[in-house]
Amino acid sequence: MPLSKSINSIYIDFDAFFANVEKQIEPSIRAMPVGVVALDSAHTALITRCYVAKRAGISRGMRVSEARKLCPDIVIRVARPDVYVGIHNKIIAEVNKHVPVKRVWSIDEMECELIGREREKAVEIARAVQNGLRRNIGEFITPSIGLAPNQFLGKVAAELEKPNGFVLLHAEDLPGRLLKLSLSDLPGISSGMEKRLNAAGVLSVQDFWNISSKHARAIWGSVEGERMWAQLHGHKIERPTTTRRMFGHSRVLSGEFKDPKRAIDCLRLLTVKAANRLRRENYTAAAISVSLRAQNKTRWSGDLQFAPCRDDRSFLKYMHELYERGIAEMRPQNLAGVYVMLHQIALPAERNRDLFETHDTRKWNTLTDVMDGFNRKEKKAIIHLGPRPEIPGGYAGAKIAFGRVPDAEDFF
Repeated sequence: MPLSKSINSIYIDFDAFFANVEKQIEPSIRAMPVGVVALDSAHTALITRCYVAKRAGISRGMRVSEARKLCPDIVIRVARPDVYVGIHNKIIAEVNKHVPVKRVWSIDEMECELIGREREKAVEIARAVQNGLRRNIGEFITPSIGLAPNQFLGKVAAELEKPNGFVLLHAEDLPGRLLKLSLSDLPGISSGMEKRLNAAGVLSVQDFWNISSKHARAIWGSVEGERMWAQLHGHKIERPTTTRRMFGHSRVLSGEFKDPKRAIDCLRLLTVKAANRLRRENYTAAAISVSLRAQNKTRWSGDLQFAPCRDDRSFLKYMHELYERGIAEMRPQNLAGVYVMLHQIALPAERNRDLFETHDTRKWNTLTDVMDGFNRKEKKAIIHLGPRPEIPGGYAGAKIAFGRVPDAEDFF
């Protein structure tokens, strides 16, 4: 495959995004160490922290009580996913003024592909993006920007000089600065893959650079190893489009919702949220899985298959059946977490509708569509089936994760 000598990718990776959004919104804490948590509790863990806090020794995953001992003046803020998604959408709009966003990898990472003469102006375009974000989004919501021959190296470049970095990697300069990295610094190399590489005698980025593409493929046991090797060497690789396989939500339980009699309320809400996402993408599901985790760390999982459906009533019925089975088998005093997944999904056109659509199915589909439409219009879940209590921490079903940015409807 030919080596790409041009700059094809601008990768934007925001620094400590949640914490820096809090600083941008609240000027009085801008000079202070800031950490963000999912729940307002001294026993919960930080999901992120700003660079001031990082320099004070605060790490992600550290409990709030421990962070306060280490850094007494740390400011703790409870995450506000709706606010972060709103800022994310403004960021996308701002970047699109300068160059189209090709792919959003997460709420704080995105890739722009350069084409034609844009490649000759890569640095100029990237600087325009950087300046536009500073002016129109905020000087405290800082991006680190990587420019490289492909998305993989763009992401690596964006990580090299955080925070507020701006790094250009040319193919002809490789491996160069990459040799200072560890294997785990390369995107896509997990701890398990690093062990596999080590077992094959690949102990460093230099070793990985020196092996052949076929050797990389053999280590991975798939074409992914060859793709990784090619990207590291500066080649531009087009990956096949992935297909949707499931819709799911999980929740760590707290307070009274640890009681199995109340945990079901949380699981009901997660099921409805997953079903709503499924309908927004026009899928049906023919299977559901429920997982329960008790406080004593025992786990239970079960699944059901059924005729393809898309309405809340059906999914809630199947979820309740699994939940009751799980509780009967586990007999937990308290639950620590619940998880629901809708799978075996397909577009309605991919199924023979006559095989599963009954009068009752059509009736509930119509009612569900009316409920969705009304709630969408009101921007609030006013009509719903059964109880809908307020869940501690809020934002059930609106979890921000790598590869998924919640839609506005996830916050209803």
